Amino acid sequence: MAFQTLRNEYLNTPPVTRAYTTACVITTLAVQLELASPFQLYFNPILILKQGQLWRLITTFLFFGTFGFNFFFTMIFTYRYCRMLEEGSFRNKTSDFLMMFLFGAFCMVIFAFFVNLLFLGQAFTIMLVYVWSRRNLYVRMNFFGLLNFQAPYLPWVLVAFSVLLGNAVYVDLMGIAVGHIYYFLEDVFPNQRGGFKILKTPNILKQLFDELPEDRDYERLPEDRPGGFDWGNQRNRDENQQQNENNAGNPQ
Repeated sequence: MAFQTLRNEYLNTPPVTRAYTTACVITTLAVQLELASPFQLYFNPILILKQGQLWRLITTFLFFGTFGFNFFFTMIFTYRYCRMLEEGSFRNKTSDFLMMFLFGAFCMVIFAFFVNLLFLGQAFTIMLVYVWSRRNLYVRMNFFGLLNFQAPYLPWVLVAFSVLLGNAVYVDLMGIAVGHIYYFLEDVFPNQRGGFKILKTPNILKQLFDELPEDRDYERLPEDRPGGFDWGNQRNRDENQQQNENNAGNPQ
């Protein structure tokens, strides 16, 4: 019963959230089972540029350390806020959600070339949390029953908690910085006087991932009128015929 519930929950998860969290769990599990090594996954500009190990641009976002409290805590937040974004402000806009993923990953990779960062998954999670918090300003939050605050403070609460866990604070700060850049370019600047949309989702992503709009002509298909019979017009003809007969039977 529990397995069936878990399976249904997994299948009902939006596609981008499902794909990303699954990749994170599989990558971490592969390391745990010694099928892969963190040394094959971490971000290394020299190996990427000189030896063409381009997979590191992806795997750096997928490994969250060995199984433990830190891993499960981070994955819960990643799943929760990634899903709420995809089902909320990005509902029916999968291509735009992917665009945010690509933009965030691109910015973090650029930063990582200048800062000694090995894995960027933690920063990516904070970016997701930050974007969600800025789009849900008045949501009340409760952190482990200890703190009550509004959503915009959530990223900073997570930074403080990350410090308590012994994580490097600059990783979370980079996630907040990238999240704010996206939020400003997508939600703030286009709404300013003279502003315009800078981040534009390529048409190829829209064609691949967005659902086709419903055709309003479907409302007038023959299936809505059994047998393809023109019920509305026939009714009008019957009423006109009845009126004519009444007029004929009651001459002026």
